[in-house]
Amino acid sequence: MRNTAIFLCAISCLALAPRAGADDTPGRIYGRITTTDGDVLEGLIRWDRNEASWVDVLNGSKVIYTDASRSGGGRRIEIFGYTVYESTGDDTYSRTSGIRFGSIQSLERAGNEKAILILQSGEEVELINGSTDIGNDVRDVIIEDAERGRVELQWRDIKRVDLFQAPAPIDSAFGERLFGTVITRDGMEFTGFVCWDVDEVLTADILDGNDEEGERHKIPFSEIASIRRNSSSSSLVRLIDGEELVLRGTNDVNSSNSGILVLDPELGQIELDWDAFEELILDSPDTAPNYASFARIGRIAGTVFTRSGDRHEGLIRWDDDETHTWEFLDGELNDIQFDIEFSKIRSIDRLSSREAEVVLLDGRRFDLRGSNDVDSDNDGIFVIDEKGNETRIDWQDFERAVFDKP
Repeated sequence: MRNTAIFLCAISCLALAPRAGADDTPGRIYGRITTTDGDVLEGLIRWDRNEASWVDVLNGSKVIYTDASRSGGGRRIEIFGYTVYESTGDDTYSRTSGIRFGSIQSLERAGNEKAILILQSGEEVELINGSTDIGNDVRDVIIEDAERGRVELQWRDIKRVDLFQAPAPIDSAFGERLFGTVITRDGMEFTGFVCWDVDEVLTADILDGNDEEGERHKIPFSEIASIRRNSSSSSLVRLIDGEELVLRGTNDVNSSNSGILVLDPELGQIELDWDAFEELILDSPDTAPNYASFARIGRIAGTVFTRSGDRHEGLIRWDDDETHTWEFLDGELNDIQFDIEFSKIRSIDRLSSREAEVVLLDGRRFDLRGSNDVDSDNDGIFVIDEKGNETRIDWQDFERAVFDKP
C-alpha cells in the first residue's frame, strides 16, 4: 500500500541504543550519508521506502558506453546524402540493471538522474535512472542517526553514501526486515526477505483493509502470522494471537496489489502478482547475510558449449551486457519474474529458441522464458579466452554454459 503511514514513524527523535546479544537487526543496510549541506549522518538506512537490507536491490540502468567512448566522437547517419541522425558523441547507451546493496561500497550522486557506485571489489559502475531508486524520483531515503533520530532525505540532499557493517547491533524505529515464505498458486515456494505491495518491508509497516462489517484495520506486520489470498478482492489475514480477519478494499489485500517480492540470498529476487500469489507465511531468519558476505564479486567466467560441439573457456559477457557476477539474469516462469544473480548460477542450457533451463548452485532448476537473456533475442554470448581472443556465440548456436564458482 502506498503512503502507509509514516504514522508510527513520528518517533523521529528516538535515540538508537545497542541490544546486547542481538543480531545486526539482522542484515539491515547501514552506512554514512554526507549531505549536500555538509552534514554527516550515520545509521540504519531505508532506501526509497522498499529497500532496507543488504539483499535488497538498487535498480537503475547501467551505462554500457557512450558514442564518444565507442567511436571516438559523434556519429552521423546519412541516407541518399541526407543526414537523418547526428549525435554529438555524448549519447548514452544503457541497459536495465540492478545490484544488491551489500555489493556496494559507496554511492555518489552525479546529477539529477545519475549515480557513480564503487563496489566492494573496487569496480566502478555508473547507474542512471530507470527506477525510483536513482534520481529525483527517489521517494525517500531515511537514515536513523544516533544523535538526530530519523532523518528523511530527498535525492537532491545526498552528496555521498558510504556503506559498511554496523559497529554494533541496533534497534530500529521501523522494526526488523520482513522475512518469510511465499507460496504460489501452483505450489512453488520461495523463502527470503519479503517486500509486500512493492512497498512494505519492515515489521512496523502497516497492512490495512476493511473487514466484513466495513471497519478499517491498520495492522503492523509484526502482529501478522500469515496472509492468504481469499479471492481477487480479499485476503485472509491470520494474526500471531490466532485471530483471523477477511480484509478487502485496499491494494494491500486485493488484486490491485503492486507485487510481492522475495529477496532470496541464494537466488536473487522473484516478483509475482496477485494472480500468482497464494500465501505468505511470516517468520524470522535463522541467519541473515552480513555486509562481508557480499565481498566476493568479480567477472563472470566459465565454459560455453555450442550445438556443433565447440567449447570456449574464459571470461563471459552474457547478452552482450552482463559481465560481472553481481549482475542479474532475467526470465519468467508461471507469471513469476525472476532476477537471478549470476554468482548463484551453476549452468544455463538452451531448451529452445524461446526457453532455457537455469540451474542454481544449490541445485534448484527453473525453465525460464520471456527475456532476451534466455531466448533468441539474446544479443550474443561472448567468451574472451586467456589470450584475449573474443568469440561470439549466437543463441541458435548456443548449447550450454557452465560457470566457474565465484
